[in-house]
Amino acid sequence: MDFIDIHTHATKQCPEILSIINIYPNNTVPKNNPFSIGIHPWYITENNLQLDFKNVEQKLYAKNCLAIGECGLDKLSKTNYNLQISVFKKHILLSEKYNKPLIIHCVKAFNDIIHLKKEHKPQQQWIIHGFNKNKQIANDLIKNNFIISIGASFLRNEKLQNTIKEIPVENIFLETDDSNESIKNIYNKFAQIKEKDLSIVKQKITENFNRIFIV
Repeated sequence: MDFIDIHTHATKQCPEILSIINIYPNNTVPKNNPFSIGIHPWYITENNLQLDFKNVEQKLYAKNCLAIGECGLDKLSKTNYNLQISVFKKHILLSEKYNKPLIIHCVKAFNDIIHLKKEHKPQQQWIIHGFNKNKQIANDLIKNNFIISIGASFLRNEKLQNTIKEIPVENIFLETDDSNESIKNIYNKFAQIKEKDLSIVKQKITENFNRIFIV
């Protein structure tokens, strides 16, 4: 593989790209493609939680399930925040039980996510997906051993580009999420911002992937 797309909602695949497709509890497991599965904080339904977690746990046994998520905390969501925390904690337990990293959706809840990581002391890697915040938040995450995944939002966001300049590639993944942007374009722009050869960026991100994921 030449490129790794750590988080995408697209099902169209390319041989030179390893994409982790995000699915939800009621989705069908992709036959040949890597996937992650979890309960997004937007879609938590208290009456369905038992069944949703049962579906999640069953699908974690699939050989091509590489991660748990996206799950997390979102203070702009209509879902009760205490319920979000309870559901996220259950994802943490599954992550540890099945030795799979967490792909995390976080909106205005970075302090709480960091606090929960300190509280649970997980062995598995936590990955903040869709990061588009400032240098201070990035530094806080790196200090607490998070991996930061960045998507198409940085392509036209100069402030985020300046933040990216300060983040070591060892703490980075790249993703397309729900955008139509090519992961190749995202890699090329990232390499340009970091003033590194594309081959070096691909090598470093592949090393990150091999260090964190069991394939």
